[in-house]
Amino acid sequence: MKAMVLAAGLGTRLRPLTNDRPKALVEVGGRTLLEITLTRLRDFGIHDVIINVHHYADMVMDHVKAAGNFGMHIEFSREDVLLDTGGGLKKAAWFLSGNSDEDPFILHNVDVISTIDLQRMVEVHKKGEALATLAVQKRKTSRYLLFDEHALLCGRRLVKEEKTEIARPSQHLSELAFSGIHVISPRIFPLLTEEGIFSIIPAYLRLAAQGEKIQAFRADEYYWRDLGKPESVKRTAEDMKEKGLLGRADPH
Repeated sequence: MKAMVLAAGLGTRLRPLTNDRPKALVEVGGRTLLEITLTRLRDFGIHDVIINVHHYADMVMDHVKAAGNFGMHIEFSREDVLLDTGGGLKKAAWFLSGNSDEDPFILHNVDVISTIDLQRMVEVHKKGEALATLAVQKRKTSRYLLFDEHALLCGRRLVKEEKTEIARPSQHLSELAFSGIHVISPRIFPLLTEEGIFSIIPAYLRLAAQGEKIQAFRADEYYWRDLGKPESVKRTAEDMKEKGLLGRADPH
């Protein structure tokens, strides 16, 4: 099984922590976000990973090399222009589509720390024969995804923009917050007709409207934190220390 780590962003919300480094190398409890993400993927048995890079790209690559690739096979997808989540994923298709259509991969934001059970998520994805499975929680956010009673993606609601988009009409819609972790089947690549810079969520909505199965994985029971702001980094470090969620440092 393979995975992609989204690490190309500028990390503007994390300033001043990202004034001299990419967000992937911001430390939480003495370990970089990238190390935490990669070692967690490795603990789930994933050894083939591609990381997209842009901001301080060489610094990220040097960090991985110095750590002996964290005992994994790691490739990099360098983006001269930020391609957003969808564009970045599509650029890495050469690496991720090597498996059969039945063998999914994980797409994981580098600035997300959680205890979400990736193995269980993959099992739910396979059982549901979904195109993509998204980890979601019942919590407040500025951007809600809308799912029907069968946990299928139907639309989204943008709070600040006061805008609701419906891709698949349904009488019963639940508003859930996306957690930045996807399980995706490689057969998505021929379906991504978007080009250049694009977000994956509008692509999901388009595909849902066409009858593709984009489903929810309820992750309410798990710890989750988005490391979007400096104060969240401090809070997460405290959580990790108190709850022992961070695990051991990588030996490499």
